[in-house]
Amino acid sequence: MNDVFKGLFTQQEPIPDSGIAAANAVLQHGRLHRYNTVDGEIAEAALLEEEFAAYIGSQYCLAVASGGYAMATALRACGVGHGDKVLTNAFTLAPVPGAIAAVGAMPVFVGVTEDLVIDLDELTTKLDQASVLMLSHMRGHLCDMRRLMDMCDAAGVTVIEDCAHTMGASWDGVPSGRWGKFGCFSTQTYKHINSGEGGLLVSDDAEGMARAIMLSGSYMLFERHRAAPPPETFAQIKYETPNISGRMDNLRAAILRPQLRNLAEQAGRWNERYGVIADGLADVPGLQLPHRPKEEAFVASSFQFLLLDWAPDAVSDVIARCAARGVELKWFGGAEPKGFTSRYDSWHYAPSAPMPKTDRILAGIVDMRLPLTFSLADCTLIAQIIRSEVSAVYQGQAAAE
Repeated sequence: MNDVFKGLFTQQEPIPDSGIAAANAVLQHGRLHRYNTVDGEIAEAALLEEEFAAYIGSQYCLAVASGGYAMATALRACGVGHGDKVLTNAFTLAPVPGAIAAVGAMPVFVGVTEDLVIDLDELTTKLDQASVLMLSHMRGHLCDMRRLMDMCDAAGVTVIEDCAHTMGASWDGVPSGRWGKFGCFSTQTYKHINSGEGGLLVSDDAEGMARAIMLSGSYMLFERHRAAPPPETFAQIKYETPNISGRMDNLRAAILRPQLRNLAEQAGRWNERYGVIADGLADVPGLQLPHRPKEEAFVASSFQFLLLDWAPDAVSDVIARCAARGVELKWFGGAEPKGFTSRYDSWHYAPSAPMPKTDRILAGIVDMRLPLTFSLADCTLIAQIIRSEVSAVYQGQAAAE
């Protein structure tokens, strides 16, 4: 009888006791709004910004309501507006083109490689179409960031990094989020630190961050931000920047601060689980794993593989067979968006010409969450189930030919 996995792919670890205690303290005093403090008190949101800036090595940090809000704010702070074009990955999730659409701009999609990163060769041909690149480190895969920045700097293209899946990751020793003008992070439940919803924006650009702080709804309270540019930076910006409120509250910040302190340990645990599954799926006929270069220090809170050039019915069969055995897989090749999974041709508000090379790769991408509630033994079983079902369908295809 085939083994069945009994775990839940959407069940996260509990908030640590220190986070619960910090949240209780905020609830007991009732000062949830980040600017509601008493004499001598530093708001939890301000402390989180200071600590995250120190963690990632940036001069400035802003805590906001979501990762999507962080991206839209970064775009606005870079001067992107109605009718502008913004380069971005064709392989990403809906909040990325959504942030571009939110400022009235239009995405120009760039293809994906078999290693699930932006196609730098294709990007070269499109750099003259926009002045900003919203680079999505989709599912935690980092491209050659030195090459990308050299290309963009030479073309005068400003880079904003979507780091929703790469908090704690780096390329060639430089943290994700520290390559472009802005780095945008998410603290939504399925990310590397969890406050249900939330986001963080980092930068070394004083004027850009001052605009972001005003946009977030600081009113004239920007001097209460500790990881912020000096007050004189706001002298003119405070008069010309609209308030588009999207602040993080002290409750969420209190929950996040202890998790940030444990992030390096948690990253190691994620990568252990990733390694077990990668080893279990090595050399499966018809199944391809993306290459992870030595320069990439990743944090693997999810797992991807490709069933490249498989018939759609065969991929659907693998998804269904694994689901019947308790393994929840998502597929980027489906004709219709489903759950959190959609693709560039699903976003009718952002029309694009067909991208055959990218379509071929998207049609083969299979995606799986990897929560830390899974044990290493769980991961071994998951790999065995995927290996068994992929092999069975692959052999069936071969026999039918």
